[in-house]
Amino acid sequence: MQAQEIKTSSTDIAPTSKSLFNPEHTRKDSRKGDFYFHWGYNHSWYGKSDIRFQGPNYDFTLKDVVAHDRQSKLSWDYLNPGLITVPQYNIRVGYFIKDNYSISVGWDHMKYVMDIPQTVAITGFIGSNISKEGVSTGSMAGNYNGQMINVKESMLTFEHTDGFNYANVEVERYDDIWVAPGGNTSLTLETGLGGGMVVPRSDVRLFGLGRNNHWNVAGYGISAKVGLKFYVWKNIYLQNTTKVGTTNLKTIHTTGWDEYDKASQKINYLENMWVIGVQF
Repeated sequence: MQAQEIKTSSTDIAPTSKSLFNPEHTRKDSRKGDFYFHWGYNHSWYGKSDIRFQGPNYDFTLKDVVAHDRQSKLSWDYLNPGLITVPQYNIRVGYFIKDNYSISVGWDHMKYVMDIPQTVAITGFIGSNISKEGVSTGSMAGNYNGQMINVKESMLTFEHTDGFNYANVEVERYDDIWVAPGGNTSLTLETGLGGGMVVPRSDVRLFGLGRNNHWNVAGYGISAKVGLKFYVWKNIYLQNTTKVGTTNLKTIHTTGWDEYDKASQKINYLENMWVIGVQF
C-alpha cells in the first residue's frame, strides 16, 4: 500500500518572528494585525535655545537660553485618575502592519521652563513702551548688539508647562533580543522615527504683561527613538525608551495679544520615558 503524501499549506506553519539578533527561541504568535496602547511618564533635557520676541515697538532675541523640565515630585498624583495628567506623561496607540513593524500616534507631554534669573546675550531693540498696551520697559529700553544682560522676573518669565506638547506619528521596528522557551515572554529592541506638531500652552510674562495662554499649534518637530520592550506576557509589557528630537516653534503666544505679539524658538531635546502597555 503506497503511503499517502501529506501536504501542509503555508497557513499551517506558525509565523516566525524576524530579528537582527536571532534569539535561540522564537515567539509563538505573529504581532501582525495587533494593536497596542501604553501610558507612562517622562523626564526631559533641553539644549540651549535662542528665543526671539516680536511685537509693537520691539524685536529682540535672547541667545543660548538655558531651560529645564519641571518634574513632578513622586506622589499619588501619578496614580490618581483625576490628576494623572499633571506630571510629564506619554500616551500612544499603535497598530502592527507587519510582525516587526508598527505605526502609531502619540502625545508627549513635556514641560519647558526657562531658568530665571540668568545672564544671556541680547540682539535687537526694545522700545520704551511696547505691545498693544504700551507697557513700560524702563532701563531695558535700547538697541542691542550682543551685550550680556541679566534676565530677571521683572523682564521675563517663559514656560511651556501645560505643556511642551508633541503630537506625533511614528513608525517603529522591533527586533527580539531574547525569547523565553515558551515563546510568551520576550525582550525586544524598538527603534523608530516620527514627526508631528508642537502644541504648547505657554505661560509668559514680558515686562509684567502676559498670561497662561491657550493651547495653539506653534510649530512642528521630528524625532528618533530607541528603547527596550519587556513582554511580561505576550500581551502585557514594560518599556523604557529614549527619544531625541528637534522642534521649530514659530508662533508662541506671549502677552495675550496674539494678533500683535509672539515669540519663536527652536528647541532640541532628549526625553526618557517609562511606560506600561497592553497589546491586543
